[in-house]
Amino acid sequence: MHSVESIAAEIVRREGGYVNDPDDPGGATNHGVTIHTMRALGRDLDGDGRIDAADVKALGRDEAKAIYVRHYFEQPKLDLLPACLQASVFDMQVNAGANAVRILQRLVTAMGFPADDDGVVGPGTVRAAGAAAEAAPDHIADAYGIERRNYYYRIADQRPASRKYARRKDGGKGGWITRAEEFISVRFHLTAAEHAARVRSWG
Repeated sequence: MHSVESIAAEIVRREGGYVNDPDDPGGATNHGVTIHTMRALGRDLDGDGRIDAADVKALGRDEAKAIYVRHYFEQPKLDLLPACLQASVFDMQVNAGANAVRILQRLVTAMGFPADDDGVVGPGTVRAAGAAAEAAPDHIADAYGIERRNYYYRIADQRPASRKYARRKDGGKGGWITRAEEFISVRFHLTAAEHAARVRSWG
């Protein structure tokens, strides 16, 4: 099983360096850490009294990894979830915030283990996730990954500007989809034809 630190390092590797895509609601981003996160954490790296794109650009890989571990894994208490779910929920937490936990809560509730849909890992969610993992130990991680993939497709359904993250220019799977499928068993990956059918309505 991957350590939290290795997962954080992989997130930093995957996210790449500085970008400021106008279609990305996250705004200026470096190693996947957004300017909004920098401001929330008070990371004025150049000491000029304001937190702006220059501070995002100055963010180093090691600090980015530390931010992920502290604020996206430890603080949301993802370590209390079943071990088989931690990597995917952690990766999703970085990408989608509390929606990562909401996806899990909705999944386990649908499996018959009710959890409040509040995006918080509290005692009820811990119990429900543990019971769901016990009931379906060979399937829970894949089920979560599939729900995560569906979440990305739904965002792109509703927001045309986000479709480039789910579908490449050549029509293949975009970064959001390949990211989700890294945590899904290969047998559940969509084929190129299945992906094409899913996004056909986008034109």
